Amino acid sequence: MNWASYIKGFKAYLQLEKSLSENSVEAYVRDVKKLIQYFESKQTDIRLQDITSEHLRDFIKWINELGLSARTQARIISGLKTFYKYLLLEDIITENPTELLEAPRIGRRLPDTLTTHEIDRLVKAIDLSKPEGQRNKAMLETLYGCGLRVSELINMKISNLFFKYGYIKITGKGDKERLVPIGHSAIRHIDLYVNDYRPNLNIDRKDEDIVFLNRHGRKLSRVMVFIIIRSLAEKAGIKKSISPHTFRHSFATHLVEGGADLRAVQEMLGHESITTTEIYTHLDRNYLRDAILKYHPRSGKK
Repeated sequence: MNWASYIKGFKAYLQLEKSLSENSVEAYVRDVKKLIQYFESKQTDIRLQDITSEHLRDFIKWINELGLSARTQARIISGLKTFYKYLLLEDIITENPTELLEAPRIGRRLPDTLTTHEIDRLVKAIDLSKPEGQRNKAMLETLYGCGLRVSELINMKISNLFFKYGYIKITGKGDKERLVPIGHSAIRHIDLYVNDYRPNLNIDRKDEDIVFLNRHGRKLSRVMVFIIIRSLAEKAGIKKSISPHTFRHSFATHLVEGGADLRAVQEMLGHESITTTEIYTHLDRNYLRDAILKYHPRSGKK
């Protein structure tokens, strides 16, 4: 399926006929490329003219599985509708499969997504004069920088930190292990915590390899992480309903909004592929790391 000529024509349409800014044009093109990524992930070679509303609903279901915010899903759908309007005008297609396209109903309400400004406010609300301050800062940077589940965070092991290579090894659902790229900000704050604070604890022998510990030297509980985050949200004056999972949704949403490949995001989140293949397990690790370094708001050396 050769999309290059369609995208080139679409860009010209947005620039000349719609008089959109370069940033807006690129945003629309990224939305179309997400659809291309979806078909590539399914290893499906389908003609653009043969794409049906059912194909598009499956695509929307896929991006919903990633945990993207309702706003992001709506924007992607809007981009696809504009693309198909162009295809109709150019007589490339005769029927518009996006006419009845809607975001899928979500059985349970997704946690709110934080803006980068709100994440900064949460981090600044941490009292670094307290012994646990550096730990809490490292935890937030890791949740947001790696998109981890809370269970993955509390079970992180020192022996699975491969900072030299820019990865950490995580054990996810079903005891499945995956390598997750980690950015410079999270690495720096974990290093500070592990080297400056953690050695002062009387560490329980069974938890010696666990990264994040409570003041008694034992592994943190899930509940404790929830309490820490909600306390920081209250202190920062953030009214949204926030949990550790909020950082995971924010991680995915900010990467995708920045232009990251959906396949890379799905691999980093440790989601099962919704196709019958296991293509995501074969993605180049350097490719995943490049996605973090290029598209994540906190990947820079700050």
